[in-house]
Amino acid sequence: MANNSSCFGTCCGNQIDKSEYLEYNYEKGDKTQAPPRIRANGEKYIDTFNEQPWALSFGTGEEKGIWMNSGDQAGSIMASLVWLLMTYSAVTVTLLTITEGIPPILGMIYTVLCCMALASHAKTSLTDPGSVPRSAVPQEEQRRESPSHSMCGQCQTFKPPMSHHCRICNRCVSRMDHHCPWMNNCVGAANLKHFILFLMYTWTCAAYSLVIFGWNYFFCADDNCTFHVLVIHLVRAMTFLCIGAFLFTSSMLMNVTYGLMTGIGTIDRLKKKATNTMSQSDEEPIALKDVFGIAGYHTWLLPIDPVFEDYDRVMGFSTPQRLVREQQFMEQAAENGQGGR
Repeated sequence: MANNSSCFGTCCGNQIDKSEYLEYNYEKGDKTQAPPRIRANGEKYIDTFNEQPWALSFGTGEEKGIWMNSGDQAGSIMASLVWLLMTYSAVTVTLLTITEGIPPILGMIYTVLCCMALASHAKTSLTDPGSVPRSAVPQEEQRRESPSHSMCGQCQTFKPPMSHHCRICNRCVSRMDHHCPWMNNCVGAANLKHFILFLMYTWTCAAYSLVIFGWNYFFCADDNCTFHVLVIHLVRAMTFLCIGAFLFTSSMLMNVTYGLMTGIGTIDRLKKKATNTMSQSDEEPIALKDVFGIAGYHTWLLPIDPVFEDYDRVMGFSTPQRLVREQQFMEQAAENGQGGR
């Protein structure tokens, strides 16, 4: 497919400079295909077309229907360990509730937080982090700003800015922050929201448990709030688990917050520190709408996929198929506008 690296040209008012086009086939049979109309500033449309493969197969390949990194055995063990430890903590708190060590409402709250943390973990692990397809092409703004673009030597495809090739997932990932073995997946533009939610809910679970245990240990003078002898050992082990989880998630939340405020991911930050070029960084902060989406604030705390205002801009690339659909949307909008006059 010789034209996979093509994208649409630029329209400047009503004057169309054909020299601005990339190698896009505007010849359609014996007729010359009309150049596409580029969206004006503020002009939007909704693309609901599903480009994902429908195959019932697991993997990180472009043809796989369900994203799952099964090639890293250590990552699979660490991700399973997260579920095991979270389940252990939920069972311990449930036993505390059954033995009347804590009020039932406190146990219910912890169970809900634990479920939200596990749901966020599942979404982070099973969501495509923003892999770059073979048909990826630069956005029009990128093409105008630079005559040349980076290519991935492994994927042999366009490499968007701030993307990196993950040797574990064997894919280039847009705005890749790092590969997390606890998630058994990369953390990139498409699943950063779920990763942040997992850190937040896990941090809340750990802090919530430590407050309950601390209150019981330091301030409980009544026999009614004393933990059952059969549960006390589970609580002690869970206390050490919560301290470790609290410290680790606190560190990761600070790391993610720094990345959002500076626009520099973990990998890029380590590279810049190694070459002593942090002071030369010109990256822009990452807007929260490019992480949590624009579907409404009520969706920010839910582990559901975000709806981005401009998917191509967030991912850093487009595809010829999406550009063709955009042209059709724009032509349809133009026809509807003329018909309403």
